[in-house]
Amino acid sequence: MELDEKKYLYLLFILPVVVLLFLMNMYWKRKKQKEFGDLDSVKRLSPERSVFKPVFKLVVVLLGLLGLIIGLVNPKIGTKLETVKREGIDIVFAMDVSKSMLAEDVAPNRLEKSKQVVSQIINQLGNDRIGIVAYAGSAFPVLPITTDYSVAKMFLQSMNTDIISSQGTSLDEAIKLSATYFDEKSKTSKLLILLSDGEDHSEGAQAAAEEANKQGMRIITVGIGTEKGGTIPLKINGVVQGYQRDRNDEVVVTKLNQPDLEAIAKATKGGYVSGNNTKEVVEYIKKTLDNIQKTEFESTQMADFQSQFQWFLGFAFVLLFMDVFLLEKKTNWVKKLNLFNDEK
Repeated sequence: MELDEKKYLYLLFILPVVVLLFLMNMYWKRKKQKEFGDLDSVKRLSPERSVFKPVFKLVVVLLGLLGLIIGLVNPKIGTKLETVKREGIDIVFAMDVSKSMLAEDVAPNRLEKSKQVVSQIINQLGNDRIGIVAYAGSAFPVLPITTDYSVAKMFLQSMNTDIISSQGTSLDEAIKLSATYFDEKSKTSKLLILLSDGEDHSEGAQAAAEEANKQGMRIITVGIGTEKGGTIPLKINGVVQGYQRDRNDEVVVTKLNQPDLEAIAKATKGGYVSGNNTKEVVEYIKKTLDNIQKTEFESTQMADFQSQFQWFLGFAFVLLFMDVFLLEKKTNWVKKLNLFNDEK
């Protein structure tokens, strides 16, 4: 259950105010009756007046006001849990977040270009489950396998080069961590889309790809960057302060390493595509997905929430309408039963 208009909950403070006003009114009436004369004599002058009815009317009014307030808050209740069967595959996006991805040989820079590519690929997906891994000198799980694409995009946009402290590029770590996202016993097709400039500082990427192939994974590598390469700007508040330099104080020029990325893809019978043109990448991935066998799997989803305000408003109006016709005199049949010990 969820509350649509929580701001109206403050109206609940009206209820104790009504009770307080009722008690003050009762006290005032009793005080005036004492001034008029003996209470027993006053009661004999109004034998039809009920002691219970005013309290009953108060309860009716309070319930009516409570119904109105709840109606304004508009509680929504999910009708039921539905188990929806889907056909698709499991996809993991491995995003390179090393410093070299800040190079601007691809506009606006390699990392932002990677985000654009992944976002557009997600837009083309249907019932596939997706996960996200970030890697630099080590790999980090960003988002586990999910069907919630909006959440995936939110995590995607939050990625930057500071989320992993160890710098460098370890493609083998990215492949190994991505492999843990997949259920080895499941028959669901497994696809790893690895985005990088291919500058690998580890030596186990090929071996990791071959192991991934044994586990039934297919890897598509997306090369982000150019063979000519580019420098890595060092910015503060968006203003370039200089460029990344190596140990010899030479400006670093980072270049796309396409052969290594092609070799990784080939080891898993996958494919390589240049990521510099987003449209071409999306079309390539779409064609690849069309040729991959889809597996039926189940995912439990909550049905849409439905508003329930009408029931509370209806209940409130009935009670408040009924209160208009409730008099404070005794009811004849109740008086005969004397359920509330009212004096006759």
